[in-house]
Amino acid sequence: MASMSKIMIIGNVGKDAELRMTPNGKAVCDFSVAVNRVMGGGSGERREETDWYRVSCWGRQAEIAQQYVRKGTSIFVEGTFQPRTYQAKDGTTKTSNDIQFANFTLLGSRQAGEGGMGSTPAVPGAPAPDFDPDEIPF
Repeated sequence: MASMSKIMIIGNVGKDAELRMTPNGKAVCDFSVAVNRVMGGGSGERREETDWYRVSCWGRQAEIAQQYVRKGTSIFVEGTFQPRTYQAKDGTTKTSNDIQFANFTLLGSRQAGEGGMGSTPAVPGAPAPDFDPDEIPF
């Protein structure tokens, strides 16, 4: 029986990508992505909530991410979703939304005020979005 785990998110980078090396010399890079969603309440009020994802990538992809992924940039990330439970310093149990990176495309910069897809060039080796941003209905 076949199975698959895949996640695709579009959000804003929460911190610059950090590159480090494993003890056996393999490059690994981590960065965080915030994904906002609007929730409607029973009394008609709307509130925004943010989900945070920790993205990890390895090898050449890690080196590319470290070079291009910067805080505030809009990004499309595709990978494998791996929720992780851990004990916080205060003894409480926490859950981390981890993504083992497969591909990413930079979509734009919030800091530059551009805010649109295509305003930052795609990263070499990462796929371009397969949709036309002018056709999005919102």
